[in-house]
Amino acid sequence: MRFVNPIPFVRDIGRSKAFYQDILGLRVLEDFGSFVLFETGFAIHEGQSLEQTVWREATTSQEPYGQRNLLLYFEHEDVDAAFAEIGPRVKLIHPVERQAWGQRVFRFYDPDGHAIEIGEPQNPGCPENFDNS
Repeated sequence: MRFVNPIPFVRDIGRSKAFYQDILGLRVLEDFGSFVLFETGFAIHEGQSLEQTVWREATTSQEPYGQRNLLLYFEHEDVDAAFAEIGPRVKLIHPVERQAWGQRVFRFYDPDGHAIEIGEPQNPGCPENFDNS
């Protein structure tokens, strides 16, 4: 068995697809209408459609799916350049900050309120590789 990817539920597939393409620069690999797979392996699924598939009924709620219990993590070689491009176009949680483990990241929300983190590449388990200045 192997883990493949998380699939966040989204209210408006077109709005979310545009967000991930236009704001984060992800390229669409497959677009099946209610399900979009990006080249990175990240995917989104129209929520009511997926609710119907999984639970055999869709909720009527229009609340955002993001519930402050999931963080979607991406990396960028130049986190400052990514912040300069993305930061003004999103609802920020915080600008670029150095974390306790040494990595520099910034966080913001997607259109459904899912928290997204963009960090500089790191070598897992090796925080000593980061400059602490």
